[in-house]
Amino acid sequence: MERNWLKGAKSAYDVVVIGSGLAGMTAANLLAKLGHSVLLAEHHYNMGGLATWFKRKGGHVLDISLHGFPSGMIKTFRKYWTQEMADSVVRLNGIRFDNPQFQLTTTFDKTDFTNILLERFGIVKEVIDEFFSTARNMNFYDELKMTTRELFEKFFPGRKDVWRFLMEPITYANGSTLDDPALSYGIVFSNFMNKGVFTYQGGTDDLIKKMKKELLKNGVDVRTHCLVEKIHLEGKRVKGVQINGKDIECRSVLSNSNILNTIHNLVGDEHFNQEFIKEVKKVRLNDSSCQVYIGIKKGEKVNNVGDLLFTSVAKEYNTEKILDKQVTSRTFSFYYPEMRPGLDRFSIVSSTNARFKDWANLSDEQYKIEKENLIQTTLDALEKYVPDIRKKADYFEAATPKTFKRYTLSPTGTSFGTKFEGLKISRDLPAQISGLYHSGSVGIIMSGWLGAANYGVIVANEVDKFMRSLKDEPQKMAPASV
Repeated sequence: MERNWLKGAKSAYDVVVIGSGLAGMTAANLLAKLGHSVLLAEHHYNMGGLATWFKRKGGHVLDISLHGFPSGMIKTFRKYWTQEMADSVVRLNGIRFDNPQFQLTTTFDKTDFTNILLERFGIVKEVIDEFFSTARNMNFYDELKMTTRELFEKFFPGRKDVWRFLMEPITYANGSTLDDPALSYGIVFSNFMNKGVFTYQGGTDDLIKKMKKELLKNGVDVRTHCLVEKIHLEGKRVKGVQINGKDIECRSVLSNSNILNTIHNLVGDEHFNQEFIKEVKKVRLNDSSCQVYIGIKKGEKVNNVGDLLFTSVAKEYNTEKILDKQVTSRTFSFYYPEMRPGLDRFSIVSSTNARFKDWANLSDEQYKIEKENLIQTTLDALEKYVPDIRKKADYFEAATPKTFKRYTLSPTGTSFGTKFEGLKISRDLPAQISGLYHSGSVGIIMSGWLGAANYGVIVANEVDKFMRSLKDEPQKMAPASV
């Protein structure tokens, strides 16, 4: 008999949160602490979205994606989660670049970046300071006229080596290209330029387990294996959701699903103003990624070659080449035992940006061949830094845009949500349908973990305000179980 994953759930809640990415979980946690009854529905068996992990035979615990974030994550953990989580944030000191234009290692903070631009690239200090000041003063409401390419041309004309140094990490952080708005680059860059790059010591498995514990402690009804199939409306107001074929009432929905999936599939275009839908159709999805997970044999060691390694054989930074199936650029994230205290194992994750269309229509056989080729070429590239990697490792697995689409339900398996124009659509949802909110990756500037969590806080406060505005309306929240 098929398990009922909604067993014991109430027939109605104040808020249903769809999806357990960091935005969804942070929003759910805050709303519960503000006194609302919250159901968090996640279709996958694991929580975290792309901030998650998986286990494999042989004792391997492998993180999904690359997880580096600004120091602001410490404050976010402390304020909206727990001090224990905040205390587990540690700085990465070995950010390494290796490409035909330069080879260097940096702590990726403002002081070190300034020194490298001065000494390695010969940039005048006044120019560096003005560039940093320009990036730091960018905000959400600036006009999007200047592209990143134009920004670089203004400060570093013709210096493609400097462009690469400044751009490559941000491309891997949020999918930015030279032709995207400078705004979407500048605020991400300046956030990292505060104190450098940080990560969570203990791995995402430890983090998500602690987050789930905190959610449950605060009264959130957490449900995995629960797919939200439809958002029900009554006129222009949220009425409830359909989960695994069951109808559950609610007065507000906060979707942490992709914004386009939320509009087109969970609600339906017919329920929105058609001028709004015209703007929705202009929203571009961001790129996806390919990843190779490498588990090192028990007892084997990997010498410290850096925490993050941006490596490329391309002559200069080129977005199209970064996305190409014939991979020229890879980022390696090294997980040493100290990153997972208590687990005496090493692992490596390789990440490349990728296009969904390059993988979508392959036959099953060709898809299998291409995944194996991805693994082997990745190992070839890694041998330069970890000799005998094929002997040291006993587990290899590849993920493609198709993999990410299957596990996240994001259209085209996008790793970074939408381009910047998706933010306005996300923000305008409540004006279209009362009680409908969205939080997630929509070109929001801080990107990654910090951007997701903080956007979850922003929207949760708006949901709270909305729910309190309904306090005088008759309550229909029934306690009966599904």
